[in-house]
Amino acid sequence: MILKIIKYPDPILSQPGEPVTEFNAELRKLVADLFETTYANQGVGLAAPQVGVSKRVTVIDVSMGKKPKDKLAIVNPEITFSEGKVYEEEGCLSFPDIREKVVRAAKVRIRAQDEKGKWFEMDGEDLLARAMQHEIDHLDGVLFLFRMSALKRSLNLRKIRKMQADGEW
Repeated sequence: MILKIIKYPDPILSQPGEPVTEFNAELRKLVADLFETTYANQGVGLAAPQVGVSKRVTVIDVSMGKKPKDKLAIVNPEITFSEGKVYEEEGCLSFPDIREKVVRAAKVRIRAQDEKGKWFEMDGEDLLARAMQHEIDHLDGVLFLFRMSALKRSLNLRKIRKMQADGEW
């Protein structure tokens, strides 16, 4: 089922998600719905708080549905290692029409659980590393808006307020 994506400034986006303790059919349904919603919105990833569910669950697919082996469901993740820095453009489904350059680590290693509760470690580089960091930020209540420079953040907040006033947000 395609879920409604929550937009900034909804407070759920700024709150850390609750750890997942039950790995059941409800969780698997949430993961499937997150993938379906991601693809419907041409995204690369989506975190549960972005659809109003305050849980530490996110999905990532850098192939955008083109390579089933690239589908990644991540539960209760943490970044255990990061290296390097890259400054590249990214967007966010909770900030439609806003794309800005932000600094992220070039490589990361995460430790997380899959949707069945099994722990795993995984390395990411390039777009996958960026997506992992972006989505884990969501689970920590950190928005990419606050990874922008102060000037870009201010300009984008002004743009959002104008779109809200015009009924476009």
